[in-house]
Amino acid sequence: MPDSLRRGRRRPEPTPAQRALALLVRREHSRRELERKLAARGVGPEDAARAVERMAAEGWQDDTRFAASLARSRASAGYGPLRIRIELESHGLDAGVVEAAFAALAEDGEDDWDASARELVARRFGEFGPEDAGRRRKAAEFLIRRGFGIGSARRATGFDPED
Repeated sequence: MPDSLRRGRRRPEPTPAQRALALLVRREHSRRELERKLAARGVGPEDAARAVERMAAEGWQDDTRFAASLARSRASAGYGPLRIRIELESHGLDAGVVEAAFAALAEDGEDDWDASARELVARRFGEFGPEDAGRRRKAAEFLIRRGFGIGSARRATGFDPED
């Protein structure tokens, strides 16, 4: 086909629903995130809300499924429950959806945070000897930054700041 004919044809502008679906095909999105991305692509707030509502009604968008997927992904990447909870809440998910995500982790057996912390420390820092107080402290601080609780960090590293 000659270039002159090819250049003359233009694709019609995608509808807000088509844009939303194109985003959801790539990965799960929360309602808030999907509306924000549609707005960034020039879709008005009312049209974005209608498109997201349509995607939810047709089963393409589900905050519970999104939360479970994100929580599973972050837990397998070595993040702790505090960080995962904060990230889920940052997506505008209500408390019930966040709790359902943690329940899904428990069903999958991915909620043993102490074991996850120990595994992460062993992979990152190796074994500790009795004189390794500095490395134990570093490992504990690392776990806390990753979203593990102080108790999990102490149990995984054996570090106690009062020692």
